[in-house]
Amino acid sequence: MIQLKDRQDIAADSKLSKLYTQFAALLKELKTKQLTISVIDAINKAVEEISTSALDGNELKKLVKQKQTAILKQLEKELKIVPKKYYQGLWMAFGMSSIGLPIGVAFGLSVGNIGLLGIGLPIGLGIGALVGLRKDKKALAEGRQLDVEIKY
Repeated sequence: MIQLKDRQDIAADSKLSKLYTQFAALLKELKTKQLTISVIDAINKAVEEISTSALDGNELKKLVKQKQTAILKQLEKELKIVPKKYYQGLWMAFGMSSIGLPIGVAFGLSVGNIGLLGIGLPIGLGIGALVGLRKDKKALAEGRQLDVEIKY
């Protein structure tokens, strides 16, 4: 895999610097995994595009996020490799919208006060967090979890 070029111009922007460092850590972690040729080619193309980019500031931040997300989606789709807390974040959102909202609506309608709709959201959040945590533990046990946590 191609190395990510160090950029001196990002030191002034702390958010961009953190994002760039996170992307570099992701690349370092990916070197320890068995990857397919298509995934390696996609990673190399993304790294090359970021390294040779003349963008700076918010435009560079947007490009790095876009490329990082594309790499993670491809890893999850093709190899089922995910970063730390991937499933937890995914399932918390799913739990709130698909589990918590219907519970809240049912509770609000049964009591006769639809204003209590929000009661189900923390219930769904908790259920989703538990399911996601279990899936993350399973991915770790199977060796499909990267030792990197992605934060935006």
